[in-house]
Amino acid sequence: MRSIKFYLALCSILLALPPAYAQYTDLINSNRPGVSRSAFSVGKNVLQFEAGPYLVKEEHTPLRYDVNGYGVDFSARYGLFLEQLEVNIEGAYQNDTFTDKRSAIDLESDRSNFRFFAIGAKYLLYDPYKYAEEEKPNLYSYHANRGFKWKFLIPAVSVYAGVNFDTDGNPYTGPGVEGISPKIMVATQHNFTGGWVFVINLIKDRIGTDYSDFEYIVTLTKSVGQKWAVFGEAQGIDSDFYADNLFRLGGAYLWSKDFQLDTAVTFNTKDTPSVFQVTLGASYRLDWHQDPEVD
Repeated sequence: MRSIKFYLALCSILLALPPAYAQYTDLINSNRPGVSRSAFSVGKNVLQFEAGPYLVKEEHTPLRYDVNGYGVDFSARYGLFLEQLEVNIEGAYQNDTFTDKRSAIDLESDRSNFRFFAIGAKYLLYDPYKYAEEEKPNLYSYHANRGFKWKFLIPAVSVYAGVNFDTDGNPYTGPGVEGISPKIMVATQHNFTGGWVFVINLIKDRIGTDYSDFEYIVTLTKSVGQKWAVFGEAQGIDSDFYADNLFRLGGAYLWSKDFQLDTAVTFNTKDTPSVFQVTLGASYRLDWHQDPEVD
């Protein structure tokens, strides 16, 4: 009950915040192929689906076990009421085989469950690019219009509040973690010239449980021409149940203005356990967005 009250309070705060100005884009705005979340919403009356099946392999050298399996991560995003407000459902479901190699005969056990499943809302607090568009050009200096401005270093900022739903006995969560627990996030985004996009996520997950964790995600994306984009990403996870530093590399292809394909590889640099994952994904949107009428 305490978790539900916490979530409702955060949602009330989000809805009471002063208006910002989200930028709806003619092209699909996907969080894939990385796992970070953009600061911007999908746009009012836009319904977007993102999913990616993956293969995963883990090897824990000190504890002598292997994990081999597959899964799918997914999300559904919808721009609700306001341009800057987005509600979403996201999760990851995995099926694998856990092989214990500590005895003379390997012991295998099949596992399957959600690694996470969450429902939440994201609100864009500040959009510097909207205000930049409204600035009047300097009629006396060409270089003043083209030159670097320190205000460009101010990112777009959004906040997220959601709840996790965990079942008892889930092998992918800490012992005793079950039921509903809050999740909050701050997301920032820089859109630099030359097609560079820099995103930072700071996340506090499963708040109030014995195994609450803190995560940071840093993603750098570069567009290549009109159709391609490449990215690199670093993700840090810190909790008493699991801690890691994961790295991702990959790219995306814009098939049409509403459809994107992507791929990525995930790996780390330790053996407790080592992680290697290959993902193929896609994003598709149903666009019912209408520009507001201007008097």
